[in-house]
Amino acid sequence: MKVLFATTNPAKVKKYKEKLEEKGIELITLKDLDFKIDINENGKNAIENAYIKAKAYYNATKMPTIGMDNNLFIDGLPEEKQPGTHVRRINGKELNDDEMIEHYTNLVKEYGNKLTAKWVYGMVVCSNNGVKEYSWSKSHFYFIDKPCEKRNPGYPLDSISIIPEYNKYLVELSDEDKKSYNEKDNTNDVIKFILDNI
Repeated sequence: MKVLFATTNPAKVKKYKEKLEEKGIELITLKDLDFKIDINENGKNAIENAYIKAKAYYNATKMPTIGMDNNLFIDGLPEEKQPGTHVRRINGKELNDDEMIEHYTNLVKEYGNKLTAKWVYGMVVCSNNGVKEYSWSKSHFYFIDKPCEKRNPGYPLDSISIIPEYNKYLVELSDEDKKSYNEKDNTNDVIKFILDNI
């Protein structure tokens, strides 16, 4: 069965593709389609943005579609500097991975030598079964101002995120560490949510 993931972010796809394939789901992306829809992600939170993406692509393709978005909140930052729904869009500009690393390490330098942060995720599945939504968060990490040289394309902040229980950059976790970390990160619950609702 083919399921469309309405994202251009390779890291989001990579995170779920293998586990879904094990369950007989072929995850295809916007790159696999011959058209593109202009979407205005103007939701107030991760769920609303995920819904906007999933609904637009489901209406266009009639394929079961996953939309996903994430919001970022950083302790100690004033309200006007909180990324929230605009993790990549800073002052109206869409940042590439390197620009994101530069922007967020500058925030760390400005507000302290490490900044505790929290991701809030939203996922929406649109299918013949209707529209279902799921939300979760991840907060066991902090940002530092010295980036790791290793990169995770699409998730650049993994290169400045330290996971305290491993004392490693997120991008440097071993496969075994990742498996243990992902269990705490709700990955298995997310896979179950997708399978239950496509």
